[in-house]
Amino acid sequence: MSTAPHPGPVDGDGSTEDDDDVLELLAPADGVPEIITDRDRLSALADDLAAGSGPVAVDAERASGFRYSARAYLVQLRREGAGSALVDPIALDGDLTVLGDALRGVEWVLHAASQDLPCLAEVGMRPDALFDTELAGRLAGYPRVGLGPLAERLLGVRLRKGYGAADWSTRPLPADWLVYAALDVELLVAMRDLLAADLERQGKAEWARQEFEAVRLAGPPQRRAEPWRRTSGMHKVRRPRQLAVVRALWESRDELAESRDVAPGRLLPDAAIVDAALREPADKAALTEMPVFKGSRQRRLADRWWRAVRTGRGLPAEELPDPSPAGDGPPPVNRWADKDPDAAARLTAARAHLGALAEQWDTPVENLLQPDLVRRLCWTPPEPADAESVDAFLTAGGARPWQRELALPGLVAALEQTAPPGTATPAVGNGSTEDEPGTARRSPRRRRRRSSSAGGTPAQVGTVTPVFSDPES
Repeated sequence: MSTAPHPGPVDGDGSTEDDDDVLELLAPADGVPEIITDRDRLSALADDLAAGSGPVAVDAERASGFRYSARAYLVQLRREGAGSALVDPIALDGDLTVLGDALRGVEWVLHAASQDLPCLAEVGMRPDALFDTELAGRLAGYPRVGLGPLAERLLGVRLRKGYGAADWSTRPLPADWLVYAALDVELLVAMRDLLAADLERQGKAEWARQEFEAVRLAGPPQRRAEPWRRTSGMHKVRRPRQLAVVRALWESRDELAESRDVAPGRLLPDAAIVDAALREPADKAALTEMPVFKGSRQRRLADRWWRAVRTGRGLPAEELPDPSPAGDGPPPVNRWADKDPDAAARLTAARAHLGALAEQWDTPVENLLQPDLVRRLCWTPPEPADAESVDAFLTAGGARPWQRELALPGLVAALEQTAPPGTATPAVGNGSTEDEPGTARRSPRRRRRRSSSAGGTPAQVGTVTPVFSDPES
């Protein structure tokens, strides 16, 4: 049996009166529903959901780390009057359009919605309105915004853990996994109501509305121009011909992974790709004597990997990758003081302004304004850098109205900053955003009290990446 989902009242800051009195929620209140795998039951569920009331809680389980695709392998829903449901999109040929149609005009409640919306769209489910409990928690200033910590803080309930990173492509799905999946939507609507009230109390309800709408309309992330450059350990690879080997191995692995629907790292780890580029084996036999490549699984693919190594090595000089490719944005921040001291001074002032706003409003600085957009603004500000031109710049970069209204005055002032007299200004480089070989990538400094959500939720979940356009172009 499960414990009561609402054990006690919630005080003004969204925490339970007795934080030590946390109850374990071991199973859904109405039990674990049977998985829907046929069209007749799917249609019946659609009718039940359409006849329900209030928002609908929605979640999806993928097989990240196991499969190449990001498709949904299980979809969970819960709505007042309809109860909870577990749906297998694989058994239904990946088409849940009937559920999307049944929920037209209904607010969907998801946790970290930007992770699930793309795979839900693939099966024909797209919300008309959205409430994201993870993003709401960030805007409200909660230090821990994973589903579990929020449930404990808001409702005094500890959810069952352990299967978020499981291989949800497994069939049949184990019973314990189904309990976990059903619990993911059990409390979402109750959490939504408490978060909405807290946002209203803090004067952030309109912020949240704009952020939720931006997430809803964002669509899937754009593919990088050269995704192979994200290979882990790339900072060790310096020479163009070694880079060509990394690229060839990465592309060969990616092609095979896609065809088999297997996560690329399960076919060949990044570390092995980098190792092959650096060691420069003389022949296939030497390659198969290297760590990882000597394993039985890799020996079966030895011809493929060796072909890729030879392809990379055999490219003419003009086709080799550039060790320092030009990017479309500013250089790494740790070089600004040397390349353009005035830009460094502008960025320092802008960050101070945003940091003060973050403290004032108890909201993570990266949710106030995208760090990349701030860097672009400070590196190449509009001319003249007045309120109108800066507002246009931020708008073109995807900033929402509430963000512009809050940050604009201080940013305009920051753009007036210059470096101290006598600071040398060497020639500016090519503007690459890529780290040069041997240079470690540094993440923007974050406030210590902020923590990423449980289950590996990215730090920028809910912050929509804009398609940047230069307002002067």
